[in-house]
Amino acid sequence: MKSIKKIKLKTNSTIKEALQIINTGAVKFGVVVDKEDKLLGTLTDGDIRRAFLDGKTINDSIENIYFKNPTIVTINNTKDEIINICTSKKLYQIPVVDDNGKIIGIHFLDELLKPNIHTNKVILMVGGLGTRLRPLTDNIPKPMLPVGGKPILQTIVEKFASYGFINIIMCIGYKSEIIQNFFGNGSKFGVNIEYILENKRMGTAGALSLLNDRQKPQEPFFVMNGDLLTNVNFENLLKFHLENNSMATMCVREYDFQVPYGVVNIKNNHISHIEEKPVHKFFVSAGIYMLNHKTINMIPSNQFYDMPTLFEKFIEDKENTLSFLLKEYWLDIGRIEEYEKANSEYHKVF
Repeated sequence: MKSIKKIKLKTNSTIKEALQIINTGAVKFGVVVDKEDKLLGTLTDGDIRRAFLDGKTINDSIENIYFKNPTIVTINNTKDEIINICTSKKLYQIPVVDDNGKIIGIHFLDELLKPNIHTNKVILMVGGLGTRLRPLTDNIPKPMLPVGGKPILQTIVEKFASYGFINIIMCIGYKSEIIQNFFGNGSKFGVNIEYILENKRMGTAGALSLLNDRQKPQEPFFVMNGDLLTNVNFENLLKFHLENNSMATMCVREYDFQVPYGVVNIKNNHISHIEEKPVHKFFVSAGIYMLNHKTINMIPSNQFYDMPTLFEKFIEDKENTLSFLLKEYWLDIGRIEEYEKANSEYHKVF
């Protein structure tokens, strides 16, 4: 995403000032903002040419000539969504705004189509038995179940690769040879894949203690369960983790639970209030984490250690432990009904 610092214009800017920005900058257009940097519109060379045909001069302001209804995206849009918007509307560049309408940058289609390669490692937990999905998992590991015509795990790998995260380690266990035979070293998927074999249940965090010295990350790294489908922007997650100097970042989802009855509040046997079928909102772990490389040394060796236990330790030690709210598509494929839902939604979402 390109900075907008050098291409900002005000409504009272002159056409001459706009031309200087458009002709000398790499972006080749300007963004019109108010005093709080909220996006008001865009201005291109074509807008200025049309203004000259209407009799405007270079000393006139741009107030009545800039385009006041540009297509925009937000920081919550995924990379694929932005690409689809640009291609459908034949846009080469598109402004990015935050939740308050403040412009924070420009996305360029050609740069979106060519991912930056990141060295951060991705560790995928794919060794589970998938007991809740039996009999589907009697002969195949859960991450290899087909959704949308391809294994769940292939979609995960391709998603990370699309954001330039190509260094992948898979923690394998149940029917591991099926995963290894399909993915090999990852070259046919444009990634590098290594494997760690869990001979016993280690937990999401405990499996990290099996990394050898060469495999241990030297920078922040991802940990993700291998039975998830999501459109999360992994670059945004990394950026959030780094900008906030986080020791451990947990992706969370909002979960709503409706009590199917009228809830009666009682005090000293007296009814104080009745709430009919209230909805309670919670935040739950989404099974995706970003960890500082130092966390590896805090995990007990060769014993079961789950990720919530690791986060509880960080909280107890007053480490900077953050949540990253997922607003994008997310589905945990743990049961038959979720597997069926994944297949019905896959082509619409991906």
